[in-house]
Amino acid sequence: MIIVGVDGSVAARAAVEWAAGDAARRHVPLHIVHVTDTSWYLVGKRPDAVLPDSLHKEGRRVLREAEALVRERQPSAEVTTREMEGTPAEVLRELAGDATELVVGCRGLGGLSGALLGSVSAHVAGHVRCPVVVVRAQHRPVHGEVVVGLDDSPECEPALAYAFEQAQLRGATLRAVHAWQLPVHAYAPEAPYDLDEVRATQHQAVHDRVKAAGQDHPQVTVVEDVPCAQPADALTAATEQADLLVVGSHGRGTLGAALLGSVSRGVLHHARCPVAVVRA
Repeated sequence: MIIVGVDGSVAARAAVEWAAGDAARRHVPLHIVHVTDTSWYLVGKRPDAVLPDSLHKEGRRVLREAEALVRERQPSAEVTTREMEGTPAEVLRELAGDATELVVGCRGLGGLSGALLGSVSAHVAGHVRCPVVVVRAQHRPVHGEVVVGLDDSPECEPALAYAFEQAQLRGATLRAVHAWQLPVHAYAPEAPYDLDEVRATQHQAVHDRVKAAGQDHPQVTVVEDVPCAQPADALTAATEQADLLVVGSHGRGTLGAALLGSVSRGVLHHARCPVAVVRA
């Protein structure tokens, strides 16, 4: 089951469209959830205070519109809806325990705003066990390419497996990006240093990892991209012509920001296409 959170925004509508398409490709049910945020309303009130009926009516309207959108885009989809109360990020995190993936919207108002990602998107991307897909409000043409970010650790393997699956489902090319940087000693004139050798070593590491992960998806065309660049910058640039960017998250610690890591958080803020965060 795929779960998508909705709040009536343009970004949430985009998330519903993305989730409906993925549910159709995977042949799994789609569950649409609207959480009426009680955190602000209950401040200074009794814990058993009753929410105004107008809030519930708005939630039901949002769900009706989201379901109608799914029926329009994917008429054969199996779709259910649910209205809940609580803190949206916490409710979605709990619901996603048994989900195939969780999809949320991101308004993406600009590259400088610290709130660009949004508290709900950042929280679930850093805490949920299943893949979390963050979708921007902008509509983009289909490019036929899925991008996945790799490093030299085994923690990237779940993200690579998810990326292969998405590429196969979409009939898309998979671009495996491993951005690397010069060692510190490379900037010391007296230190012997072979740039071609380092580049060849990095490329071989990516090739071996991608080859192993792609054994179950022999029909997927893979492009191996090993630029010398900052990882977040290289991945953000690759999203200009991508339909989906997949990144891993080590999932260590208790704080959302630490769970995501600098690369995951950077691309979630600046990527041009939907981003899937896959926990190791």
